[in-house]
Amino acid sequence: MLLFCPICANVLVAEEGPNCYRFACNTCPYIQNVKRKITNKQYPKLKEVDDVLGGTSAWENVDSTEATCPSCENNRAFFMQIQTRSADEPMTTFYKCCNMKCGHRWRD
Repeated sequence: MLLFCPICANVLVAEEGPNCYRFACNTCPYIQNVKRKITNKQYPKLKEVDDVLGGTSAWENVDSTEATCPSCENNRAFFMQIQTRSADEPMTTFYKCCNMKCGHRWRD
């Protein structure tokens, strides 16, 4: 938290005075004694995270292929390809295990 001098509008610095702590201006003789604890907390609002892959509805009409699941060793997986990088890079393939008990997701 920054405090500014009401006379010259420069930033006040915290220093220890003879009796107490105080805010003082480096360019003019303004001094403000600190008589109580000064705090100010502001928490930023976080943005909602969007599901990049479109959520659970994105996996409803996808094809399956032969791919080994790294979690349960099932040999079938659903897949979809999405362009995640620039146009001159290849598409990223996302997989989801066909075993409904597993449902592990990975990318290639």
